[in-house]
Amino acid sequence: MTPNFAVLQVEAPHFRMPRLWLPLFLLWIPVILLSPIIFLVIFGLSMAGQVSPWRAIAVFWAITCSLPGTHVHVSTHEAKVLVRIL
Repeated sequence: MTPNFAVLQVEAPHFRMPRLWLPLFLLWIPVILLSPIIFLVIFGLSMAGQVSPWRAIAVFWAITCSLPGTHVHVSTHEAKVLVRIL
């Protein structure tokens, strides 16, 4: 399953941003339109690195599909950042 939304929240001592929901599914529209160029770039880079282009595409797809459920918390004594991918 591909990621559909990302939730971003930033907190600082004098600033608190409301949770920002980013619709990641809208990014698939330009990806589909640019897919011939993306395929050629992946093919060229994989040939330069002596890796099978199909293996490179499979690894990229596996990483993309494993993103949902990712939670990243970064905290310092001054600020907090939360990123969740749903």
